[in-house]
Amino acid sequence: MNTSRVARLLACLAVLWAGAGPALAQNADKPSVRTPSPTDITGQKGWKDLFDGKSLAGWKPTDFRGGGAVRFDPKFRGGPAIIVEAGDYLSGFNWTKDAPKTNYEIYVEAMKIEGSDFMCGLSFPVGDSYASLILGGWGGTVVGISSLDRHDASENETTKYISFAKDRWYKILMRVTPGRLEAWLDDKKIVDVDIRGKKISMRPGEIEKCVPIGIATFQTTSAFRAIKLRRIEPAK
Repeated sequence: MNTSRVARLLACLAVLWAGAGPALAQNADKPSVRTPSPTDITGQKGWKDLFDGKSLAGWKPTDFRGGGAVRFDPKFRGGPAIIVEAGDYLSGFNWTKDAPKTNYEIYVEAMKIEGSDFMCGLSFPVGDSYASLILGGWGGTVVGISSLDRHDASENETTKYISFAKDRWYKILMRVTPGRLEAWLDDKKIVDVDIRGKKISMRPGEIEKCVPIGIATFQTTSAFRAIKLRRIEPAK
């Protein structure tokens, strides 16, 4: 490349950088905007507390054979929580009042304290039936919905594998609408399934006692706080 062509190229680059400079500086000064996760419910309206932070009011221990103790702890690691002790198999508690059948969301914060299987099985109404969101089943990592077309969380299109650390709060959001189930774990969407034409049911067994809304663990001790519900507008 001759000297004159090099000079022209450098001149063009100088013009481009000069024009881009103000724009780059402007973008550098502009704060980045983060889209809030659905589990960031701070300031959102319409949420109803299902856990009052003072007692087990509205809840009762689920009558599981060999189930671990369920107790209210007012000062669990700095705040009130419901503690579910590990049992022989299932342990947990369920809601004693009415619950919506569709067009609603449930929000829960859960912590795995000790154990080898699911730290949270959240059961909820789906129309005239019920289903469960399993978090950490089948040895500690399976996540999914039980059951779709009689296939449980370990063997349908919602099956995922996630490891759950101990002593850490997880934010869980379950959304139920007439044609779809959606769920988030912290800022990650973990369930998004079209349920039109599918048979929705609980996994056969004692977990069917977790109605209309229930929270259970399997051979695992967990803590739960900030249990909330809100109705949402039907999709148009």
